[in-house]
Amino acid sequence: MDTHDVLTISQVVERSGFAASALRYYESQGLIEATRSGGGQRRFERSVLRRLAFIRAASNVGLTLEEIRAELDQLPHGRTPTKEDWQRITRHWRVRLNEQITALERLRDGLDSCIGCGCLSLRRCAISNPRDVAARSSDAPGAVYLPAALRRPHRL
Repeated sequence: MDTHDVLTISQVVERSGFAASALRYYESQGLIEATRSGGGQRRFERSVLRRLAFIRAASNVGLTLEEIRAELDQLPHGRTPTKEDWQRITRHWRVRLNEQITALERLRDGLDSCIGCGCLSLRRCAISNPRDVAARSSDAPGAVYLPAALRRPHRL
């Protein structure tokens, strides 16, 4: 491997925008790979930048780490992924994105009257959620009337 194709962790941090701790975590989770120098320092192939860009995009779409791992596992080993490889594994994102767009539009259009939280603090809530029926009819916590595409677990 050409030494120009190998990056240090600080170079990957600078180029990707991810914190070093995130890179170490992603490596521990098998999402990216690093080799070690003679002194034990991490070295990344330049192609890790594409994987990290994919991780960022997939996270923004709403994929979980497990889903991201499953998608990355479809990429070829031993060669840099092609445009066709990336298109193949992201094809289903269109459906997911369209669902999120529709849900966001519904949220936007109803935001002035109710955000679907079941709080009973607005007049409309007496119609949408009389006597807090949402608390009894839902197994999920949080804004139960929020479209499912927008109900991701809270991340700290």
